[in-house]
Amino acid sequence: MRISFSFNAEPRGAQGKGASRRLRNTGKVPAIIYGGHKDAEALSLVHHKLLAVIEDERFYSSIIEVTVDGKAQPAIVKDVQMHPARNQIVHLDLQRVVENEPIRLHLPIHFKNEAASPGVKTQGGIVSHMRTDVEVSCLPKDLPEFLELDLADMNLNETKFLADVPLPPGVTVPELAHRNAAVVSIHSPRAAEPEPVAAEAAAAPAEGAAPAAGAAGAAPAAGAEAKKGEEKKEGGKK
Repeated sequence: MRISFSFNAEPRGAQGKGASRRLRNTGKVPAIIYGGHKDAEALSLVHHKLLAVIEDERFYSSIIEVTVDGKAQPAIVKDVQMHPARNQIVHLDLQRVVENEPIRLHLPIHFKNEAASPGVKTQGGIVSHMRTDVEVSCLPKDLPEFLELDLADMNLNETKFLADVPLPPGVTVPELAHRNAAVVSIHSPRAAEPEPVAAEAAAAPAEGAAPAAGAAGAAPAAGAEAKKGEEKKEGGKK
């Protein structure tokens, strides 16, 4: 069983929102570990040690070792809750790992040879990723860090699906039992829309051009009104 991260944890007695808030104020993270045919156990871990690894994708796709009272327990990360406004871990959920029982967790998909694929290199296409991870099921000993999809043979307007992602021995994708979702495609770049300034310039009349129909009709109308006024004056003199 491959262990990628190790942490020391302490049992957590008091629970509830108030107790968790006080724990966070001391630089600890409230956590819970469950599964493995044992009762759930409330724990606390050192915040700055967790914060240093949560940006590493392996933290979510590897088996970690949690040591409580000198006893090591292998586990996987099921959920990390973050504060909405601060760079602070609010809570951590862990699931115990049993060596002979399958586990399910999400693995990242790494895309290989994107720029070298014919669809991009010679046909001018753009790569679109519809999926960047997938949930797998396997025994702990068979768990890979990631899955890799090679795009070296992809042409323009082609798509690769979940079934095209190579799987190591002992690893399955449960989602394939009911659907084969698209993972990545290469498509033509969209035509750029005209800039607003250019569009306005095209719509404006050129200098010296004849006025619009509405503008041209305004001058005769004004002249007609003036002529009517002069006729009324002439009639009054008589």
